[in-house]
Amino acid sequence: MGRRSKGPLFVEQLKIVDAGAKGKGVGKTEDGRVVFVQNAVPGDTVDVRIFKKKRSFMEGKATVFHELSADRVEPECAHFGTCGGCKWQNWDYNKQLEYKQREVANNLKRLGHVEVEEYLDILGCDQPYFYRNKMEFSFSNKRWMTQDEVDSGEKIDKPNALGFHIPGMWDKVLDVTKCHLQPDPSNAIRNFVREYALKHDLDFFDLRNQEGLLRTLMIRTALSGEVMVLIQFFREETEKREGLMQALSDEFPQIASLLYTINSKGNDSIYDCDIELFAGRDHIFEEMPAYYKPDTVLRFKVGPKSFYQTNPKQAYSLYVQALEFAELKGDELVYDLYTGTGTIACFLAQKAGKVVGIESVPEAIQDAKFNAELNGLSNTEFIVGDMKEALTSDFADIHGMPDVVVTDPPRDGMHAKVVEQLLNMAPKRIVYVSCNSATQARDLGLLQEKYRIVKSRAVDMFPQTHHIENVAILELK
Repeated sequence: MGRRSKGPLFVEQLKIVDAGAKGKGVGKTEDGRVVFVQNAVPGDTVDVRIFKKKRSFMEGKATVFHELSADRVEPECAHFGTCGGCKWQNWDYNKQLEYKQREVANNLKRLGHVEVEEYLDILGCDQPYFYRNKMEFSFSNKRWMTQDEVDSGEKIDKPNALGFHIPGMWDKVLDVTKCHLQPDPSNAIRNFVREYALKHDLDFFDLRNQEGLLRTLMIRTALSGEVMVLIQFFREETEKREGLMQALSDEFPQIASLLYTINSKGNDSIYDCDIELFAGRDHIFEEMPAYYKPDTVLRFKVGPKSFYQTNPKQAYSLYVQALEFAELKGDELVYDLYTGTGTIACFLAQKAGKVVGIESVPEAIQDAKFNAELNGLSNTEFIVGDMKEALTSDFADIHGMPDVVVTDPPRDGMHAKVVEQLLNMAPKRIVYVSCNSATQARDLGLLQEKYRIVKSRAVDMFPQTHHIENVAILELK
């Protein structure tokens, strides 16, 4: 156990015994107070400098490591510890999976008081690095300096950066040379854009003063081999913009969709911006194996504003689990709630009698209809509507009472009205896919009124992070 030093801001010899919220290490002081440590893993013994102190817990950063955990591994990335992503690169991947499975079970039991009849083993990821299909990078004219650079006192010529924001410092950007999250040619594209911009004196964005030319860079890669690049400019400078875009097109002919937008708003969200096509087409295609025809693939249209599962290979494992839990025989009517661009709906439609997808974003529904037609799935229907308003008894009168419901809500979980309507409809089975087992636990606790929670299976979509997906199957009592 850790003991308090005489000074109020340190805890000495703290044994890290678990991982907690947002992947922080967890220890306990001699008086029972919980300490969250942002740069320690279970098994470490550390001295901690405290920067947040509450009645029941403290939070800090390890400054001295007296004993290193046997479960520590060497991080792959040179930016580990400074970059805000991949915080578990220094923790054995099998231990990450153990923690994630335990976290899901604890959330379901303690938060939702959910009785799960069987927990299946977590589905780990075969590719724990270079698994993401979308990355967004920020330009900054004031890059994050290392402590050695600060101590040297030397003036840094052109302190520009293209990379990630430092955690908790919105105006500081780490210049990233190699990121281990997205496969090639992501790193090559980012590094080319940076070098071209430096060589041709293109202004990197000033985050504090809201001025400059280059704002953000988004790269999408697909299992199909297609690549999308979108550059966000703060203002229009036609000659400079076209010079960069043409150079990028010439250097990387595999870019199937080269886009840009001019965004002078106070934020860098592109969802209310007009996207302009420079070269290629305004979308790329993602591919996923067709479960019932392993030698063929399902294809999905992905635009610059589209949502698609970030880990496409592991998304297949997630969808297979949902399909197996649904136990479709071939004649069922399935509702796919929060259908997005219809990826799960298309996967289910391979076996279901009919799938009705509901989604609040009109553009996503347009893509869902396109994707169903692209894959020859005529047994689908997609409806635009706010879920809590759309899913009603009148909706069921029009579209039919579902035999199976698959729901994949956002992190906040399902609205109470949606849960209530599911209880009223009482489909035979509900497959609940969740990216937040805490809100899933809340919803499952309410659904227990009429349902048995038969099985639960965690699926790791985000190795080297604390995030975890979970799939549960509910059967009517």
